[in-house]
Amino acid sequence: MLAYLFWHRPSAGAEEYERRLAAFHERLRAAPPDGFVESAVFAVDVPWLGTGYEDWYVVEDWAALGVLNAAAVDEAHRREHDDVAHQAAHGAGGVFLLRTGNLGLRDAGNAAWSGTQPNAPEAGEFALWQRQMVLGPAPEYVVHTRDTGNVSRVFPPATKSVDHEL
Repeated sequence: MLAYLFWHRPSAGAEEYERRLAAFHERLRAAPPDGFVESAVFAVDVPWLGTGYEDWYVVEDWAALGVLNAAAVDEAHRREHDDVAHQAAHGAGGVFLLRTGNLGLRDAGNAAWSGTQPNAPEAGEFALWQRQMVLGPAPEYVVHTRDTGNVSRVFPPATKSVDHEL
């Protein structure tokens, strides 16, 4: 599994931005491109962005990443994509590979970022992701756990979502 992460913040008006962001994710889940697994948005405060949002788009493989890239702005998704993209300011992206674990995005409550490979949690579900090709400003590893921490879901998964497990 791969995940494309996109860190961003609105140029103005967080409430309207979140509504438009939710609409894009709902549309993507309603008409998923081939190889799409799941997506989620978290409110974050990270050193490379400050306060903003972190989108996760999980796909099956590198080929599916290309399909997602094209599908995000195709006829089925363009309106919702452009509505939120026109309000975005300061964006950065990265690609991460799922190294181990099986915690789905909807269950992530905490993210611990590290420049070196961390030890897997001793108990509970988790997902260890590693940055690929030095893309993006984030450290090389992130571990998602169910624990409450520094990841806040912006909105729950859409009722029309296509549920897949990692």
